[in-house]
Amino acid sequence: MYSNNVVTESGDTFIPASQRPDGTWRKARRVKEGYVPQEEVPLYESKGKQFMNKNTKPEPVKLSTGETAHRPIPGLFIIEDKEKKQPKKKNKKVEEVTKQLENTTISEKTKDTPAQTDPAKKLKNLKKRLREVEALEEKLKNGLIPKPEPEQLTKIQRKNDLLMQIRELEKQIG
Repeated sequence: MYSNNVVTESGDTFIPASQRPDGTWRKARRVKEGYVPQEEVPLYESKGKQFMNKNTKPEPVKLSTGETAHRPIPGLFIIEDKEKKQPKKKNKKVEEVTKQLENTTISEKTKDTPAQTDPAKKLKNLKKRLREVEALEEKLKNGLIPKPEPEQLTKIQRKNDLLMQIRELEKQIG
């Protein structure tokens, strides 16, 4: 029960009348048994926040296997290894590899060797490009393209090269 509440002879509980900061008066209010004013209600704190606010260190737990573990979070057991407490020594192989990596330089890859592709796949690609060139020529003849772009004109000029490459690949395949 709130300490400033007044209990009458009949057992009713009242919050007495009080003066506001601006000088006006609040009426006395009747409240139920066990009423706690809002100012005195503790703020809600989640389980995680309560756990984090605990300043006690987790006690070591003895497992059934005989190992010692810590529980920083409920349900989580961290087993201490005696081997892990000692600082690790660097492996000689690791040191050698790191030295080699320090001495390596990175450069751009040059195109000395063309990519090895399947001749049939390359032939199919060349035929597709040839069809595109022929379609472009047809559009120019019909006047569908009034001002061809320079890229379109260079594409048309490469038609003979495409035909030569197609013939070479057909000889290779067949």
